[in-house]
Order: sequence, then structure tokens, then C-alpha cells
Amino acid sequence: MSQIAINTSQNVNINFNIASVGERMLAFIIDLLIKVAYAIIAFYVFFNILDLGYVLNGLDYWSQIAIYIAITFPIYVYPVVLESLMEGQTPGKKAMKIRVVKIDGYQASFGDYMIRWVFRLIDTSFAGVIGLVSMIISKNNQRLGDIASGTAVISLKNSINISHTILENIQENYLPTFPQVIALSDNDMRIIKDNYQKALKIDDRQIINRLSDKIKNILKLEIDPTKMTERQFINIIIKDYNYYTGKDN
Repeated sequence: MSQIAINTSQNVNINFNIASVGERMLAFIIDLLIKVAYAIIAFYVFFNILDLGYVLNGLDYWSQIAIYIAITFPIYVYPVVLESLMEGQTPGKKAMKIRVVKIDGYQASFGDYMIRWVFRLIDTSFAGVIGLVSMIISKNNQRLGDIASGTAVISLKNSINISHTILENIQENYLPTFPQVIALSDNDMRIIKDNYQKALKIDDRQIINRLSDKIKNILKLEIDPTKMTERQFINIIIKDYNYYTGKDN
């Protein structure tokens, strides 16, 4: 499965799995079925329960079109509204565990979802061939709307174990060193641990030093380098965070 490196607002790269074309198509089909179900129910209520069919018969052609558009309006705005409310997901995307994200690491805005929605008119033309071809040939499986808005659709189906989370094994008699770690968030700690482990694998001392300096700057800590190495410092920060937040396994 291909991956995309997204640079977060903390200027750290995190790799995500790109949602496959198949996953996106299944999500589209699920959303389509929901919209079809809505249309059936809406017209049944209008014509059968409310029995307002006679109203349409007394109107001119354009007025009838306007009423039909009003009834089906939720179908047209379904993607942009739900992606905005559900932070990059629709019921179909949620079912397939995929999400729209900004490639630059920032939270996608309503404007980004709107751009994707506008380009949907092009992507879904010719029975969706344009969007399908765009996803197949683009590097990150992006349709035209994704390219225009600077977004991508990632898969949330990652294999998770303790090495991929903020969890850390700590002993029952562990004594913390830096209570300042409570100023960090779970997301901060995930970024710290993920990048620290990657740096350890390739023995990248530059990244370890930069990560250590960043933590010290955020927590306003001054550490004597003769008493504690950068690696020891980061290890303690991770353990201390788990200690104070009660995140153990």
C-alpha cells in the first residue's frame, strides 16, 4: 500500500497509508445508496403521505423544477456538508475507514471541502471516468478535486501496537522527572515517539537533537548535557507522560 508523508504543523513528517481506489469507490457507492434512499423517502413523503402532487400540476415547468431541486437539495450538498461536520468523512468514508486530509498537515477547511465538491462535477462526468483516471495516474490516488484543494484521502486501517502509540511500559515504582510533560497533548506525544523511534532505527542524531531541543523549548526545560543525554531525556519524557496521564498497558 502506497504512503504519503504529511508535514504537520510541528514541522514533523508522518507517514499515512493512501486510501486505495477500491476503498474510495466502495465509500462512494455507500454514500450513493444513502442518497438514493433519501430520495425515495423524500418523494414518498411528498407525493404519498403529504399528497402534494396536485400542487405541482398547478405550477409552470420552471416552478416544478424548483420544487424538485428543493426536495433533492440535501443530495447535492451531501459531500461538502458531511465532510465539514465529520472532519473529512462521510458515512461511506467512515464505513471504509478513510478520511480527507490536507497534504500540508493543517486541518482541511470548509473552503477545501467546497473546492473538492465543485470539482466533483468534473470528476464524476462521463460516468466517473475522469475522476477514476485521475486517481489511477496521480501519485497519491488524487482525483482532480483533491489536486485542486491540496488534499488526499488516507486509510485509517493501520496495524496498531504499542510501538505505534503513546503507550510505554513503565514499572510500578517508576518516579517521574518532568511534571511539565502534562502540557503536551496525546498528539504531541505520538509525534515525538514516532519520530524518535524512526531516528533510533537509522541512528539519526540530528533528528534526535532537534526533537530534544523542540521538547525543551516547548516545556521550557534546561538540561545539563553532562548528566543526561538527548536520548535519555526523550525516553524519560515519554515515560513521564505515560505516568502522569495514566496511559499504561
